[in-house]
Amino acid sequence: MVALEFKHIVKHFPGSAGNAVDDVSLTINEGEFITIIGTSGSGKTTLLKMVNRLVEPTSGSICLLGEDILDRDPVKLRRGIGYVIQQVGLFPHMTVAQNIATVPKILKWDKERIAARTDELLELVGLDPDEFRGRYPAQLSGGQQQRVGLARALAVDPAAMLLDEPFGAIDAITRAKLQDELIAIHRKHKRTYLFVTHDVSEAFKLGDRVLVMHEGKALRFDTPEAIERNPGDGFARELLESAGISL
Repeated sequence: MVALEFKHIVKHFPGSAGNAVDDVSLTINEGEFITIIGTSGSGKTTLLKMVNRLVEPTSGSICLLGEDILDRDPVKLRRGIGYVIQQVGLFPHMTVAQNIATVPKILKWDKERIAARTDELLELVGLDPDEFRGRYPAQLSGGQQQRVGLARALAVDPAAMLLDEPFGAIDAITRAKLQDELIAIHRKHKRTYLFVTHDVSEAFKLGDRVLVMHEGKALRFDTPEAIERNPGDGFARELLESAGISL
């Protein structure tokens, strides 16, 4: 089943010389892990934010599970889409358990269901519930905060997960471990993931398919293996060579 379909998506910000996203059309299947790679200003984060309507397209349409997202109430839409960013965005005055329970409480889940789901998710992201549920964000390392952010995004079993440079501020060793755990979580739950990164190696490690963006355009959208075999002669080749990927 098709999870996401982008049809001729354009985003132009007032005062900008060109389009941030320039006529992007692509289809993402349910359960795929899609990584989006490109330099700063390539349009990858803008494309991601249009899925949960933090940014509205200038023209074109985006369908989530066959429904145009512009026909959905944006607040209700966002409650059904997981969103993880580099800055994590945990509420500092709330415990780990309270942070994870944010959306379930809005949806009026009962306390027993919320507690069970919180412990399940903490275990899923590699944090002992008894040790961590009562802690506050300031008592966590950067890697632990990012795990809690991921657990919070997964709380209501979202149809899609949007991850914008989630591991960008984490040390290399912790980052590699979180990558492996994210792969394992995705394989277990088979939800649709869109993951933005500047790191070519990370994109090729995580992605079932990789979207290469440059100057707002989707240059390549294929499996890591296919792009390595045939990167072309332009920006995609330069990107891979800059990351030390042998071609």
